[in-house]
Amino acid sequence: MKKIITLTLILTINFLGFSQEDEGTTRSNVQEFTPSKLLNKGQWDIKFFNSLYTQTKSTGEGTGESFDIDRQNFFTNTTEIYTGVSNNSRINVGLIVQVRANNYGGQSAFSVFDFDNNGTDSRSGFTTIAPSIRVQPFASVPNFSITSSLYLPIFKDEAVSAYLDKRSTFWETKFFYDKTFGGGDWQIFTEADFGFNFGESSTDAIESGDAVNIGERFANNSLFLPVSAFLSYFPSAKSTLFVNAQQAFLIDLGNEFEQNYTQLGFGGKYQLTQTLNLEASYGKIVRGNNFQGLGNTFSLGVRALF
Repeated sequence: MKKIITLTLILTINFLGFSQEDEGTTRSNVQEFTPSKLLNKGQWDIKFFNSLYTQTKSTGEGTGESFDIDRQNFFTNTTEIYTGVSNNSRINVGLIVQVRANNYGGQSAFSVFDFDNNGTDSRSGFTTIAPSIRVQPFASVPNFSITSSLYLPIFKDEAVSAYLDKRSTFWETKFFYDKTFGGGDWQIFTEADFGFNFGESSTDAIESGDAVNIGERFANNSLFLPVSAFLSYFPSAKSTLFVNAQQAFLIDLGNEFEQNYTQLGFGGKYQLTQTLNLEASYGKIVRGNNFQGLGNTFSLGVRALF
C-alpha cells in the first residue's frame, strides 16, 4: 500500500513537470471540466482521490439517537482513468480501481495509514475494480451526462470480525447536471445516483454454513440512492470554492436492512497548471439512522487532464 502512495506522488510530480509548458489558457479546467462535461476523442482524465472517514459516534438499531463509540477509521483511494472515444465527444470509457484500509478500537485517525492487515481490528488491500462508461445523451444539453459503472469485489472473503468493503457486485449509474450563472462567477452542480447491490444476503450466508464475513454483506440486495448538490464560486479563473449537501438512502430490496443519512460539506479546487488540478474537501454526517456512523470525511484529490 505504501508503494501505491509513493507511485501516486511520483506520477503527480511527473504530470506537474511536463505540464508547465502548457500555461496560459483563458478558461481553466476546474471551470470547464465538471463531471457533466465529457472528454474529446483522445483526451485523458486521470484522478487520484483519497478520502479519510473517521467516526466516534453512531446511531442505534432502528433509531436516529446517537451514542459514543471507540474511534473507527476508513481510508479509501479511488483511481479513475477515462478517455474520449467518439468523434462527437459524447462517449467516454474508463476504469475505476479502489484500495481501502480500515481500523477499529480507538486508534488515532492517522494510524490507518499503517495499512495493517491483521483481520481482527485492521484490514487493507485492493477491494474493487469497475469498468465504466460516460455518455452525453442529448447534443442540445451539453451540461447533462450519465456515468454507469459496474464495481466488482476482488478481495478475499474472510470469516473475520473486521470489515473491509461491501461484498457486493455494485452497479451504479450517476446523472450529472450543472448550470453556470452570475456572469460566470457561480455554478450549481447536481448529482443523482442509483446504485444496485447484488449478492448473497446475510441470512443466506449464515444458513449456508460457509465461513464468510457476514458484516460485509449488509448492503446486498439493496438500492443506494444519494442525491447531492454543490454550489460553487469562482474567485479566479483557476480556483473554485464550494459548499455541498447530500441526502442518501439505502433501501431494502430483500436483505431486511435500511439506512439513511444527511451530509454537509465544503471544499475547493485549484488549477496548478493546464494539466494538473488539486481538490480538497471536508464533509460531516449530521444525522442518520439504523447503525449509521456520524463521522467526518477529509478528502484530497489530484486530477490530470491532457
